[in-house]
Amino acid sequence: MSLWGNSDNVTSRGTVSLDYSTGQVTGNAGGSGTQFGTVGAAKTGDVIRFGLVGGTYFGDAVITGITSARVLTIGSTAGLSGAAIASTDFFVSELPKYTVLDSTYSEKSTTADRRVYGISTSMGSGSFTAPGQGWVGVTTYMQTNPDGSTTLRVKSEILVAQSGISTGANSILYPTNEG
Repeated sequence: MSLWGNSDNVTSRGTVSLDYSTGQVTGNAGGSGTQFGTVGAAKTGDVIRFGLVGGTYFGDAVITGITSARVLTIGSTAGLSGAAIASTDFFVSELPKYTVLDSTYSEKSTTADRRVYGISTSMGSGSFTAPGQGWVGVTTYMQTNPDGSTTLRVKSEILVAQSGISTGANSILYPTNEG
C-alpha cells in the first residue's frame, strides 16, 4: 500500500452510514446504490471523507478493509467529529494518509477550514491559484478588518508535489485572496 495515490475522487456515488462501535461503513441502498468494491473504486488504504466540501463535514478515515460492494471498515474514528453519520454524502480519495489524523488538515470549525486537496495542472485559474500540482493543504479563515468587515483568506502549501493528479468535483478552489 502506497502512502498516497493520484486520484482525489476515486468514488462518490450514493450515501453512507457509519457504526462508530465497529468502524463499519455501509452504503445506503436506493437509486443505483452505493458501490465501494467495483473495479477502479475504493480500495484498502484509501481515505473516505464523510460529508461535503462546503457543507456538513464529519471528517476523514482510512479504509482498512472492504467486505462487499456496499460494506467497508475504517481503521479509526479519531479523525471524525463524533456526530452521527447516517445517509451522509461521501467521497473516497487517495490523499496522503498521514493527513487524516493531522489536526492541521482535518479540522473544520466556524472560523477555519483545513483540508487536503488534489490539484491538477488544469486547476488554479480564477481568484485562487494553487501553489503547484500535487496534494495541497489548504486553510481558509475569515480575517476581521479594522472597519469590522471580514475577508475570506486562503493559505496553502504543497504537501506532495506530483503531476498527474486526477481531480473530481470535491477538489474545489476557494475564490479569494491568498494570505
